[in-house]
Amino acid sequence: MTAPGRRSSTFTRLLRHGFTDPSAAERLLESTELAPIRNDPVLLDALGATADPDLALLGLVRLVEAQDGHSGQRELLDTLIAAKPLRDRLLGVLGASAALGDHLARHPLDWQALVMYEPQDLHPGTAEFERGLAMATDPVSLRVAYRRCLLSIAARDVCGTTDLAETAAELADLATATLRAALAIARAAAPEDAALCRLAVIAMGKCGGHELNYVSDVDVIFVGEAVDGADEGKALRAATRLASHLMRICSETTVEGSIWPVDANLRPEGRNGPLVRTLASHLAYYQRWAKTWEFQALLKARPVAGDIELGEEYVATLAPLVWQAAERENFVADVQKMRRRVVENIPVAEIERELKLGPGGLRDVEFAVQLLQLVHGRADTSLRSGTTLDALKALAAGGYVGRVDAVQLDDAYRFLRSLEHRIQLFRLRRTHLVPEDETDLRRIGRSLGLRTEPITELNREWRRHASVVRRLHEKLFYRPLLDAVAQLAPGESRLSPDAARERLVALGYADPASALRHLEALASGVSRKAAIQRTLLPVLLGWFADSANPDAGLLNFRKVSDALGKTPWYLRLLRDEGAAAENLARVLSAGRLAPDLLMRAPEAVALLGDGDGGGLEPRDRAHLEQEILAAVGRASGGEAAVTAARGVRRRELFRTAAIDIVNSYGTEETPAKADQGALVDLVGGAVSDLTAATLAGTLRAVVRDSWGETLPTRFAVIGMGRFGGHELGYGSDADVLFVHEPREGVDEQEASRAANAVVSEMRRLLQIPSADPPLLIDADLRPEGKSGPLVRTLNSYEAYYRRWSLVWESHALLRAEPVAGDTDLGQRFIELIDLLRYPAEGLGDDAVREIRRLKARMETERMPRGADPTLHTKLGRGGLSDVEWTVQLLQLRHGWAEPGLRTTRTREALAAACAAELISAEDASTLDEAWVLATRVRNAVMLVRGRAGDTFPSDGRELAAVGRYLGYGPGHVGDMLDDYRRTTRRARAVVEELFYGASER
Repeated sequence: MTAPGRRSSTFTRLLRHGFTDPSAAERLLESTELAPIRNDPVLLDALGATADPDLALLGLVRLVEAQDGHSGQRELLDTLIAAKPLRDRLLGVLGASAALGDHLARHPLDWQALVMYEPQDLHPGTAEFERGLAMATDPVSLRVAYRRCLLSIAARDVCGTTDLAETAAELADLATATLRAALAIARAAAPEDAALCRLAVIAMGKCGGHELNYVSDVDVIFVGEAVDGADEGKALRAATRLASHLMRICSETTVEGSIWPVDANLRPEGRNGPLVRTLASHLAYYQRWAKTWEFQALLKARPVAGDIELGEEYVATLAPLVWQAAERENFVADVQKMRRRVVENIPVAEIERELKLGPGGLRDVEFAVQLLQLVHGRADTSLRSGTTLDALKALAAGGYVGRVDAVQLDDAYRFLRSLEHRIQLFRLRRTHLVPEDETDLRRIGRSLGLRTEPITELNREWRRHASVVRRLHEKLFYRPLLDAVAQLAPGESRLSPDAARERLVALGYADPASALRHLEALASGVSRKAAIQRTLLPVLLGWFADSANPDAGLLNFRKVSDALGKTPWYLRLLRDEGAAAENLARVLSAGRLAPDLLMRAPEAVALLGDGDGGGLEPRDRAHLEQEILAAVGRASGGEAAVTAARGVRRRELFRTAAIDIVNSYGTEETPAKADQGALVDLVGGAVSDLTAATLAGTLRAVVRDSWGETLPTRFAVIGMGRFGGHELGYGSDADVLFVHEPREGVDEQEASRAANAVVSEMRRLLQIPSADPPLLIDADLRPEGKSGPLVRTLNSYEAYYRRWSLVWESHALLRAEPVAGDTDLGQRFIELIDLLRYPAEGLGDDAVREIRRLKARMETERMPRGADPTLHTKLGRGGLSDVEWTVQLLQLRHGWAEPGLRTTRTREALAAACAAELISAEDASTLDEAWVLATRVRNAVMLVRGRAGDTFPSDGRELAAVGRYLGYGPGHVGDMLDDYRRTTRRARAVVEELFYGASER
């Protein structure tokens, strides 16, 4: 007897053998059922070798209790001690699966299925499983027989007799045998239906690929034909009844539970389509309507039950279409988009535990392998396997995947699938979530051979393998392109030139021959530069392919690398700073403007990183002005000073374009920015501030060059139009007015000559041809337009506006804001014009009619000939002009009474009008959405084409690039144009009511 407070030797032995509840285990061992063997050391050693010794012991006691009488118990226990194969199998299953323990307790003689240890028992196939199910004549007996067969598969699995691939193949073979048995039961129940039709069952998914899980939907497609002489309609109805009955037999829950759901949703038209179709109907659908993912699914099609000849004819008929799928437009993009959509639909709370669908999960491996099969399987029939691991092996053997990558991916896939199997085996429930309970994690870890610290080791191995998959699943596609052109060790397999071109075409490269030349130039050789670029390029190629013009992205990358490749910080930046390489890829492939700006000063690449380059956030006006004025101060002469100022402008334009592109495209870590208005405000504010700072620097340079520190007259630059409204685009001119005021004692004519000389020189210097983009100054909004003097004194403006001002000038002055020069003079100019732009009591009826007349005239006279008015962003229906004139009319009429309307910014004024209840929230939202969209389109056109434009490009690739910037994926250009027309049509309806309507507000 054990002394109080001391643990028994049995308790200690149980702890040493891996029991977590030794007290309960000790009680179970003391039970009468185990009396004959409780002291046999073989028992404890065998229990300690299981995944969960506590669970295994409990299951054993229940099984012994369930035996029929003492003789039955004695037979089980004697065999258990005497036969090691049975002991390992039975206890291994009981320690890994509570569900199979329950099955054995209900069917206590089924343990005998584990006694056999013949060679044919080690690797059974469909024929052996069919024999195991042969006695099943109804759904209940089929379930019992199915579980008995499953018991033997699980036993071989947990004992290590079969590996992952063999276990998955056995599960698929058991599913095949089960479908055949279920169909036989259905036929026996309706012999008249069976006599009318031929019915083939095509396995899809993991069952078709011969790689099934323990618990998984079994995906199928049904093909039916009439027997000779039968009516086709009647035959299809009969086949549908048989197929439906087969599905119910497998799926419905009985006293013995269910087998697994049979899912026919991969059929043409999914659940909306007929359950059974003829072969001709299937062919017609796939030829005309099928989407890319449906051909991807057909990779795994395999006839398994029913009329096998018809099933083989189905596979043979559709195979040519499967291997032509890679020729479809946007093929790679479609497959990758499908993968992203799967990830996006995972609940946030589950994504970190999602083994199948999450990042670095099983689906990443399967999608990558299938993508490569579809691209290269057209020409290489050795790749046409429905089994993931076999296909991966064939891809490596053919050089389509790097061998090291293939080995790492094979290891990761086997581990993740084994983990999935162990999770499902416990309760025989369909799940792909890694459990959080420590008991579950401990059991799973031990079942995978991780015995020292099962939970810690399991989590470490899982994360390591998931990381490998995440790193490799896209690289898998791009790395061999480099191996095809780089210097490889003798004997290494690699893509043939034809296969490399084939892959590049599938990725969307229009000129694969040039792309291969660029890759060769970048990646060949033994230099450190080439080695680093070989590491970077597989990922960069994927990012380029995600754009509308991957050819341009790769060419631009080569140009930048040629310019900077010898500078040590460049490659280090791309290699070590996570964001830099992806940001660069996005910028180089999004259009012409950003790469053009970068090529003129490639060192601006530093801005794309996370570190000391300053990042991509635009700098405020004060910092910009400080830098430009300092650069001007260091320069010798006006031209050198303005060249320095324009250099800063070029760099900052690149910074703004880059952050705009990155925010619009999104990155792997950060999705595209959802708030389109915020992007518009960011670009408008950044470019306007930059223009103002450039003008301030140019003014300082001109004054210093000719007059020293002080100009004979005070001088101010007033921003107008989009400039004054902080809404400049990349290609906008700077609309301005110039105002001056002679200093005390200075003759007015001298002051006027000085002011005009300043304006003339500023315009000249900012337009001198150079590597930097010119800044065009437009002063046409001045009094008397082009006929009036370029610069006036403040008094001259006051006299003109008092006597001669027209309504359009008051309208134009709504956007006036000082941007450079004498601050006090600029402010006094604003005080002068406030009375004109916010007239007391608002505009009179005559003035309102004049503004409406001017707007209508502009619509008819200024629209370019041949332009589509529904797609012109500035003058078209519901475009910028419509929205701005509507908002500005509200400002002219109500600005005197509503302080919020006294702003130069369109969106701010619109929000203020809504807050003042001058416009409904719905109408304000409609106008704002249209204005933001039209502005985004203009910015996109400039980014893509490198020159300003008010309409969508006519070139298909440029149009696609605009769509990509606006968030539309490949193949959705039509949706973009439809959405633009819809948005602006709604805005025009509001404009008709508020601007042209009779209602007074």
